[in-house]
Amino acid sequence: MIFLKWKKIGDILVVDDNFTNSTTYTENKDLEGYLKSVAIKHNVKSIIKINKISGQMREPSIEFLYGEDSETIHKENGCFFNLDLSKVMWAKGNNNERLRIAKLVKKGETFLDMFAGIGYFSIPVGVHSKAKKIYSIEINPNSYYFLKKNIELNKINKKLNGRMEAILGDCAIEAPKYSADRISMGYVKTTHHFLKHAMDAINDGGIIHYHETVPEKLIESRPYERLKKVATECSISDVEVLNIQYIKKYSPGVAHIVVDTKINY
Repeated sequence: MIFLKWKKIGDILVVDDNFTNSTTYTENKDLEGYLKSVAIKHNVKSIIKINKISGQMREPSIEFLYGEDSETIHKENGCFFNLDLSKVMWAKGNNNERLRIAKLVKKGETFLDMFAGIGYFSIPVGVHSKAKKIYSIEINPNSYYFLKKNIELNKINKKLNGRMEAILGDCAIEAPKYSADRISMGYVKTTHHFLKHAMDAINDGGIIHYHETVPEKLIESRPYERLKKVATECSISDVEVLNIQYIKKYSPGVAHIVVDTKINY
């Protein structure tokens, strides 16, 4: 018998990396029948394994174990996300954080989503908040395509009178063109290199939600030191850490955290 560790994204099952390396996988005589029974049990059309997520574009490499369709619509926190798992990534473990940010956005705020992807953070903000304006910046054309589809799918611009804008481009170039009361930096690799661009866009008294992967022993020090260093370079008088949100373990001894930081000029 084959044991699967899995997560369900829409009507697609994503299995654990170790699955295809197991002895039971290679020696099972009725693998196709077993996978079909799993698909029926969980009411999915495809079963896939994501081998890796690569580069700045966060592009996945997948393997089909059952079925051949990788596009789906996933529902989370009252939001709908159309995506193709062969083209864009989905971080299922961050669902609580996505809703937390949406609930923090106050009526009348302008929200800027750096590294927007398919709208992981900005779609919940559009659905659950009364933001004045939402800017969503994404560099990957595939993610940008689904970002636009998800804005339409969730009827956000009908609710906000056209005030959500998808922007295709590099955050380093695009973010400073705008002014925002709240900025999400929902990316964990080299995010600190983009802090200056976020601070160039944030209004006085605004809040940056800065994601970082950090050794657990440095959680209280390194993120603040990085924020303070960039703030000084940008002639910002004060950065106030409001909260450090633990998201998940990234690797042994390393945590994925979000630092809620108020920027005072």
